[in-house]
Amino acid sequence: MTDNSHQLDDINPHTGEPYKERPNKTQLKREMKALHDLGKELVELPGSKLEQITLSETMRDAVIAAKKMKKSALQRQLRFISGILREEDTDSIRMQLDRLALPVQQANDAFHQLEDWRDRLIAGDNELTNELVDKFAQADRQHIRQLVRNASKEAQQGKSPKSSRLLFKYLKDLQETS
Repeated sequence: MTDNSHQLDDINPHTGEPYKERPNKTQLKREMKALHDLGKELVELPGSKLEQITLSETMRDAVIAAKKMKKSALQRQLRFISGILREEDTDSIRMQLDRLALPVQQANDAFHQLEDWRDRLIAGDNELTNELVDKFAQADRQHIRQLVRNASKEAQQGKSPKSSRLLFKYLKDLQETS
């Protein structure tokens, strides 16, 4: 039976030096996937937004070339871009991409807020009507109640949600004018 106790020590008994720690394979794969996803995100950006991001010439040329490619050629180009990204400042690129996406995210959040208000009003949340009238000076309580009442009737009768859409549009107008 061989003695394997040296495998448990941190020092190689033959050289007297510490064992080199092998990189975690799973972590390396995650990092490569993140670089691949970042490269794909750059390729999918419209040209006007791509110009706003600081990239090296090699990187910019590779991304522009990838925009013209299809299927397997695109996959090879994305692997090439991932390799270039190892040498780039990916944190800076990620921050710039997030900054470009911020207005879109804010618009989505505002849209979801409007949907939530509309759904709550139709469900009968009278407290929200009071909050909206307090929040928006130009809000018309009677108009809101009329739209809610009509939307509820349409939902019960299975008609098209015309009043629901009008309520959403009215809430959107209120939000935009404030």
